[in-house]
Amino acid sequence: MKKHNFSAGPSILPEFTIKNTAEAVLNFAGTGLSVMEVSHRDKEFIAVMDQATALFKELLDIPSGYQVVFLGGGASIHFCMIPYNLLNKKAAYLNTGTWASKAIKEAKFFGDVVEVASSKDENYCYIPKNFEVPADADYLHITTNNTIFGTEIRKDLDVNIPLVADMSSDIFSRPVDVSKYGIIYGGAQKNLAPSGVGFAVIKEELLGKVDRPIPTMLNYKTHIDNGSMFNTPPVLPVFSALQTLLWLKEQGGLGEMEKRNIRKATMLYNEIERNKLFKSTVKHEEDRSIMNVCFVMNEEYKDLETEFREFSASRGMVGIKGHRSVGGFRASIYNAMPEESVKALIDVMQEFEKKH
Repeated sequence: MKKHNFSAGPSILPEFTIKNTAEAVLNFAGTGLSVMEVSHRDKEFIAVMDQATALFKELLDIPSGYQVVFLGGGASIHFCMIPYNLLNKKAAYLNTGTWASKAIKEAKFFGDVVEVASSKDENYCYIPKNFEVPADADYLHITTNNTIFGTEIRKDLDVNIPLVADMSSDIFSRPVDVSKYGIIYGGAQKNLAPSGVGFAVIKEELLGKVDRPIPTMLNYKTHIDNGSMFNTPPVLPVFSALQTLLWLKEQGGLGEMEKRNIRKATMLYNEIERNKLFKSTVKHEEDRSIMNVCFVMNEEYKDLETEFREFSASRGMVGIKGHRSVGGFRASIYNAMPEESVKALIDVMQEFEKKH
């Protein structure tokens, strides 16, 4: 039976990435050695890092003045690194869910934090709008896609202070106007690579302006100056990231990925709206994520939740259980998720509806 992987992360990766990574684990670049055991200073791996960095810039159309770094620690290390490097007196944060809340917690160690708006009052089921951003804040931090609650900011905000964005789960799902951001960062285990590496796109002119000394490893300039090689990088995830970037380019780039992602998400949301058993957890249609589709049973069918989970698993659906904060179901349909898998889930939902 074919498995359809809707896991939120670590999550589905392109077959191209998995196959090439598996081959490199056995024999990397014709060296006769595994990619897991070669020196990161060897020319073969330096070429991997250089190409991954160049493709990252090409696919996102990153303008001059920005640098890309790959770091261990996933997105969570940046919750600390962002305020360490940018927060002098005050920072602004938009609170749209669990990961935004964690970022806020870390920033409070470094200065005043203004929560410009929050959707916590309704369990993060919407994206706040029309909030004011303090003009004297050092930056505004947003989380563009909220994997747990299924909301997403799908446009590039216009603000008059540096904009910092956690794009862990929607990076490369659509074109982005990088010039509107000071820093874009994230973990790789959604749309890019296995867990173990994170990325940051950094506007260099923002660095070096805080009053405090910054520990070497937590200073973005350290990693820019050393080409992500100050210490041993997570070589296997970086190699996998390169394979995904090559795959993205081969697929036609981010414009093409956005079209596919919108098509997949529209199909699934339409079925949720049509099917009498289910309903979306996101309050407003414009806030619905095209990466993580969250839904629950309608009230009169709540007692069927466990049965549907078991029913869908018996038909090859993997990872659709919703996060405990929301309950219900979550179908993560990242770039690598084929349309046929979304159709398979819809077929299961319809079959279950007929059964009841």
